[in-house]
Amino acid sequence: MPEQGNERILGIDPGSRATGYGVIAKKENRLYYVTCGVIRLGDRYSFSERLKIIFDGLCEVIETHHPSVAAVEDVFVAANPRTALKLGHARGVAVLAALHNGLKVHDYTPRMVKQAVVGYGNADKQQVQQMVRVLLQLSASPSADAADALAVAMCHANQTVLDGEVVG
Repeated sequence: MPEQGNERILGIDPGSRATGYGVIAKKENRLYYVTCGVIRLGDRYSFSERLKIIFDGLCEVIETHHPSVAAVEDVFVAANPRTALKLGHARGVAVLAALHNGLKVHDYTPRMVKQAVVGYGNADKQQVQQMVRVLLQLSASPSADAADALAVAMCHANQTVLDGEVVG
């Protein structure tokens, strides 16, 4: 379990082909990198099998790193309805994995995440990767999916807290 005053936040960037995850610790208003990675899902698996792999992978991350809360990026409106539906399934499985492990889940739009980390809601993936690297003092930029997940966690960490409730 997290130490007193040391909140661990799991950020999730859901995808049906690649789901990014990142765990950061927040202690005394400072953010610290814990881990990040990507659950990659190949064509050899059926869509249903991919959903189970996402669930199992995120459960393993939660059991290993003991976050106290989860932040999940909301689904963006995709041009292809079928793609949006698959992304929604992956996001639902990610939320379920967090809830299954007793975590409260907070949702953030891609625009909110970019605004919180880069300062610009239309930032591109490379800008997000660079700011995550700088803000968490990493020696190298994480992959795009892992950086997005860390950015989601950082967005949650930077939300204003009033009376124990997250506002924003």
